[in-house]
Amino acid sequence: MSSFHFLNVKAGDCTIIRHGSGHWSMIDICYGNSTQAVVKEARDAGFPTKPRGNFRMCSHPTSPLDYLSLLGVDSIFRFILTHPDMDHMDGIDALFSKISVNNYWDSGVRKAKPDFKGSPYKEADWDRYVKVRDGKEEGVTVVSPRAGSRFQYANQNADGESGGDGLYILSPSKGLVDEANKSGDVNDASYVLLYRSMGGKILIPGDAHDKTWEYVLENHEDDVKDCTLMVAPHHGRKTGRSYEFLDVVKPKLTLFGCAGSEHLAYDAWNNRELVYFTNNQVGCVSAEMGGGNMDVYIENKTFAEKLRPGRVLTTNSQGFYLVLAL
Repeated sequence: MSSFHFLNVKAGDCTIIRHGSGHWSMIDICYGNSTQAVVKEARDAGFPTKPRGNFRMCSHPTSPLDYLSLLGVDSIFRFILTHPDMDHMDGIDALFSKISVNNYWDSGVRKAKPDFKGSPYKEADWDRYVKVRDGKEEGVTVVSPRAGSRFQYANQNADGESGGDGLYILSPSKGLVDEANKSGDVNDASYVLLYRSMGGKILIPGDAHDKTWEYVLENHEDDVKDCTLMVAPHHGRKTGRSYEFLDVVKPKLTLFGCAGSEHLAYDAWNNRELVYFTNNQVGCVSAEMGGGNMDVYIENKTFAEKLRPGRVLTTNSQGFYLVLAL
């Protein structure tokens, strides 16, 4: 059985996938330099009068390395950096030091080294990223898939037929990468990944902005149409963008990252009557796929009780609470 894990990592992204093959993929990392343990029980998060309240889970983030330990993971088959912003590689140095990583996906997007004076991020993470990206990390194979790439293990079986680990690259194209490298806007060449699972389609778009969505809808509309689950682009923050892609994607559930409510694009989802969870409400999220279903579990018992009042809550092996069957 495959599973999908969306972590509560403050103002960044970190997604982990267990494929049916037994491979583990990790897409981005943030809060990776912390030692905050995973919580298996309910937070002291208060009891708002309705689920759309402030559950304060962003004040209780989870260390990705601790989460991997909880899952029993000591080796990652592939690490994918959607784009080189620090909130997507915060802790990459610790990750590659403590966990065996076999493959690294490089989109080809480049940006200048940030100024770390006064920064909340570590220069060692940038330096390790460059070392890995440039093929100088011993034991790590660097591959550079682009939109439409088909290759073994990612999305093909050994016989060349579709399958593998179900990971499909919808963006960036070479054109988007070239343009981003000229303009310096790395968001418009962010990886957009589609994970085809036994429980449905999961869309992971990094910080994809308007040009990326235009490309995806023009070239991969059928792939993204009517997704089961989507990670909100740019953590769900308002970024002066068009949200027309939602009219095609129509996700059954969207996962937002951490940000103040005034910075999140709630209206784009509310106006379309689309369901979403935020890390601040639910903490970490895990989805388990099998038999054509996707069962969604959340970390925060308080929110689960509000969402399913009067029901006995089922838990998974991580101690998370079942709230939805998609």
